Amino acid sequence: MRRGGRMNKSDLIGKVAESAGLSRQDATRAVEAAIDSIVETLKQGEDVRLVGFGTFQVVKRAAGVGRNLRTGEAIKIPESKTPKFRAGQVLKDAINGHS
Repeated sequence: MRRGGRMNKSDLIGKVAESAGLSRQDATRAVEAAIDSIVETLKQGEDVRLVGFGTFQVVKRAAGVGRNLRTGEAIKIPESKTPKFRAGQVLKDAINGHS
């Protein structure tokens, strides 16, 4: 893992390759396929539930009114969809040292 306590996609691919005994090329294909599958499922409006890990879902954000910080002018913010992740209990317990 890189300094600063962050893992990027390349780091994840390296961990998957090491853990699963895969070549880096095969691990790259596996990680890309998993991410693509999650994205495609969310685009179709469906949730992705990974038992023990968490749930990816798309939530609607209501339209609203914001302010232009430079001019103070009110601007309309349209309704939008945004991805959301909710951690599962097993993941929460693992992070909090309750496993």
